Amino acid sequence: MRVAITSKLPLLLRPFLLSLFISLFVLLFLASQTPLRHLTSTTIATTKFPSLSTSADIRIRSGYNSYEAYIQHQLNKTLNPKLQHIWTTRDWDRKVRVFSEFFDSLKRRGLLSNSSKALSIGARVGQEVAALRQIGVNDSIGVDLVPRPPLVVTGDFHAQPFGDETFDFEFSNVFDHALYPWKFIGEVERTLRPGGVCVLHVSLTKGTDKYSANDLYSVRPLVEMFKRSDLVEQRKIDGFGLDTEVVFRKKKKKTKTKKG
Repeated sequence: MRVAITSKLPLLLRPFLLSLFISLFVLLFLASQTPLRHLTSTTIATTKFPSLSTSADIRIRSGYNSYEAYIQHQLNKTLNPKLQHIWTTRDWDRKVRVFSEFFDSLKRRGLLSNSSKALSIGARVGQEVAALRQIGVNDSIGVDLVPRPPLVVTGDFHAQPFGDETFDFEFSNVFDHALYPWKFIGEVERTLRPGGVCVLHVSLTKGTDKYSANDLYSVRPLVEMFKRSDLVEQRKIDGFGLDTEVVFRKKKKKTKTKKG
């Protein structure tokens, strides 16, 4: 009797094993049809900032199969000899003049001073730094993937090459180029001194160029990501294709009062 039951067991298991095999095959097929980059972006966004993955106010662009591919894409623009020639010749005076007007306005509103230690993030050839120095903010430097001495040093804005609480003022008009916006802002808050000011020029109403890595549709995601700062101002501007200036101030550290 025992022998008869044993001989029938493989036949009883065959339908179950066949069903299991078919299910695994379907799952593997569906997984292979999903782009790796989409999965990676969604996973990171959900882990760090759950609202970013579902919010209609910011969208992380797909298309990069690795961080190195993203960096190389950004370098294609920065190292483009035609663009470099334009930035350093016919565009130079115009951009320095316009940036000087922006920064001078910030000085009049008490958000920047000659004594500020200032950083321009994504400065490329350094027009913003030249503008800061032109209006009297002499302790100014820029950071970009490609250095441009003496105005710009090498660095990735996802991991700034500066110590904590280094700057009083940070400016950038390349937030749309950040593949990981929360890291971009996290580095701003890390390197900004308490009470320091960060000014971002962004586009909220129209698309940016092919080198952008995210699309922003409102200020709300910025407010969410600036964990240690308060929104100070938001105003419309005309800044080389960008339409909105957003100002944040890092909160000052609370002082502990001694109990008597």
